[in-house]
Amino acid sequence: MKDWKKVLTPEQYSIMREKGTEPPFSGKYVHEKNRGMYKCAACGAELFSSDTKFDSGTGWPSFSEPANLKNIELKSDKSHGMNRTEVLCKNCGSHLGHVFDDGPKELGGKRYCINSVCLLLEKNKK
Repeated sequence: MKDWKKVLTPEQYSIMREKGTEPPFSGKYVHEKNRGMYKCAACGAELFSSDTKFDSGTGWPSFSEPANLKNIELKSDKSHGMNRTEVLCKNCGSHLGHVFDDGPKELGGKRYCINSVCLLLEKNKK
């Protein structure tokens, strides 16, 4: 088991290990337009392709589907008086965000709402 406090920044630890969230519109990937693969900031697992990223207007990076379903785990989350579905990295168990059923219908209707600090963008080479 990794000592996550030594591996992650304090903000990453708060969100990824203690299930926090970053303030809306504060993350570095909210308005990111570069193409590539978004990976887990803790373990490097491939999570989301920029091809599925869209502007939801919510303040967090949003994706219509994971790049690899084997790297994502979904769990029921009834915290804070809400009924949501939590998105975790299946490889390391890190909290990433939540998935909602209010995404664009033409993209399958899902909105994976993910905290920027949980992601590292590996940009496509030109």
